[in-house]
Amino acid sequence: MNSQLPGLSNITLRPVGADDYDLLVEVYGSTRAEELALVPWTTEQQQAFVRSQFAAQQDHYAKKYPTASHDIILSDNRPVGRLYVARLDQEIRIIDITLLPAERNAGIGGCLIKQLLDEANGSGKITRIYVEEFNPSLRLFERLGFSRTEQHGIHLLMQCNPSQHHTP
Repeated sequence: MNSQLPGLSNITLRPVGADDYDLLVEVYGSTRAEELALVPWTTEQQQAFVRSQFAAQQDHYAKKYPTASHDIILSDNRPVGRLYVARLDQEIRIIDITLLPAERNAGIGGCLIKQLLDEANGSGKITRIYVEEFNPSLRLFERLGFSRTEQHGIHLLMQCNPSQHHTP
């Protein structure tokens, strides 16, 4: 069942299904493309590496956030990304939000994050996400009211308190 999102009428979410493996690997792989361009591997070696790293990431998410929602982001019923969210007692944790490169910078991620901030605000929860310090989406989170709270290596824990988010 798809759920319509206010703000961008053509953006919907649906739960990840059994047929989504190839899409999810493609979405994950798009986040590793720049670094893979630097290694002298064959296409087959790169694909094997991406599948292995994707499996490790999925395993980590399943262990750390066993009750999280895993959704496919759709634009005009076309799959364009993934959104994983853990709704915890005191916070909404955005585990992962990734769009395919051709879909980035079109307002989709901002719309989804604003929906989560509204949900958190309505329940008095904080919203948190880890972002790599060189990730271009860092600026989006800051515009939406997130602030840096901790650093773990290259990962920044960002947080937005209830009633603190902004509409750019």
